[in-house]
Amino acid sequence: MAKQKEENESWGRFVLDVVIIWAVLMGIFFLLFRFVLSNDTVSGPSMEPSFENGQRLISVRHAAIKRGEVVIVKAPDEPGALYIKRVIGLPGEKIVSKNNQIYINGKKLAQPWLTQGRKMEDTATDTSFAATQNFTMKSLARSRQFAQYYTKPQLTYINQQNRIPKGTYFVMGDHRSVSKDSRYIGTIKRKNIVGVVKLRYWPFNQFKVY
Repeated sequence: MAKQKEENESWGRFVLDVVIIWAVLMGIFFLLFRFVLSNDTVSGPSMEPSFENGQRLISVRHAAIKRGEVVIVKAPDEPGALYIKRVIGLPGEKIVSKNNQIYINGKKLAQPWLTQGRKMEDTATDTSFAATQNFTMKSLARSRQFAQYYTKPQLTYINQQNRIPKGTYFVMGDHRSVSKDSRYIGTIKRKNIVGVVKLRYWPFNQFKVY
């Protein structure tokens, strides 16, 4: 009887230990994805062919933001929605688009992320990934829709300096001809950048670390 009781107590402790470990792991997992990481799904064609609809990504919250990185942002024009875009211009920079080239502070920006799309372009079906209209910050600010995304001081700064407002980032999709991005919804505040994409884990055959 004593041996049976000891075995039951041992089994009970084992089950309790498993439950405690599981609870701790779940707590760590929850905190990790609540404050450090973000699990996101690509929706729409705006980053084709770099990222396709339905792919699943892991991004790092509060990471340093560099030009060329892919970020998850809160959509300024659609509360609750998230967009995936690429950082093109940094706060305070002068950005100019001319003849499908981007110039930052007067220097042409190398855009290797557009290479794959350019190779896939089909003039017969008018499929254009890299087509970018000519613009400056000042010319974009003339559009009526821009007024709803900026404060008056920001609009004054744009019109006077022709630069990206401080504390905001100019983002664009790699599928330029269809992307709704900073050309239409304004630059993105740092607090509205959810995270920097570091991993694509689905589908498995397209697994990639960035």
